[in-house]
Amino acid sequence: MPNFALLNNIAHKALRVIREHSMRYGDNDMSVVTFPQEFRAIQNEYPIFFQKNAETGKFIPIALMGLRQNENLFLSEQGWDAQYIPVSVKRRPFLIGIQPPQPGQESSQPTKMVYVDMDSPRVSETQGEPVFLPHGGYSPYLESVVDLLEYIQYGTELNEQFVDALLAQELLEVVVLEITLKNGERHNLAGLYTINEDKLAALQGSAVTALHSKGFMECIYMVLASHANVVKLIARVEKKLANQAS
Repeated sequence: MPNFALLNNIAHKALRVIREHSMRYGDNDMSVVTFPQEFRAIQNEYPIFFQKNAETGKFIPIALMGLRQNENLFLSEQGWDAQYIPVSVKRRPFLIGIQPPQPGQESSQPTKMVYVDMDSPRVSETQGEPVFLPHGGYSPYLESVVDLLEYIQYGTELNEQFVDALLAQELLEVVVLEITLKNGERHNLAGLYTINEDKLAALQGSAVTALHSKGFMECIYMVLASHANVVKLIARVEKKLANQAS
């Protein structure tokens, strides 16, 4: 379980973060949340699907990175084997939190707070990038993390708008990936959703215009184009099995 603590330059003055990618740092995710702003980069590497959050019932777009739980086919002995790493991976072990306005506070705007998972294997005092400068200011690394967290916060809001627009036009449908490998091993990936292409093609002009005006038509086509990467995932599995057998 994560152990998030509010980041501050006194308690965490010696904090460092290991930025390498491997299983021992918790990077063996089968999938991670992705955001519309990064769809163009994501669709070059990973298939994009949607999943329903079991707790909230809301749909979220994900980048698929493996065919089994705790399997990330983009991890290698050299690190992350892809040109683009999803932002929900790069932000680790940090998280942005929103603190509501306090009574008597002049500003009525909520305050953005940065939290760090103190139980993350990336957290260290001897290895990795320093989080704070010797005098207590943000290090360049932490400044880049804050930018990343704000990017994710905006992306989370955009995800909700995107999904709401898809649901309004009934464009999401269930899909099951049934994959049989050369050795006969079968993988059935259930619980995924994608764009219903027949309903997309049947959309009337006003609906298309509304989606296009928000930039969502491009997002839809990025999702559909990304499905070609399922074949690449299978190729990675086959290569992995071949290496294990040799």
